[in-house]
Amino acid sequence: MQIKVNTDNEVYGTEEFKEFYRSEVERVLGRFDKYVTWIEVYFSDGSSNKDTLNDKKCVIEARFKGLDPEHVSDQADELKPAFDGAVRKMRTVLDRLAETRRNW
Repeated sequence: MQIKVNTDNEVYGTEEFKEFYRSEVERVLGRFDKYVTWIEVYFSDGSSNKDTLNDKKCVIEARFKGLDPEHVSDQADELKPAFDGAVRKMRTVLDRLAETRRNW
């Protein structure tokens, strides 16, 4: 399973930042590696680094083998809570898809 982490121009995504989130995706969603070919995480800041509520967004896209990509997103005041919300949502989506696949 390939995992890619991207940011917009307002989020400073160092290699350490990207590696941290790649490892978090692997920790939370790694059990789906036989079903998922790739996962892409995208962080953005909707207010250009101004201090506003729920301006940090995390979108996660995953390609389940043989299906169209699935997308989820979450917003929060900080990047980590936005990621945590989005990765929980993606785990729910992948659980549902894996269960459906097992019943085929």
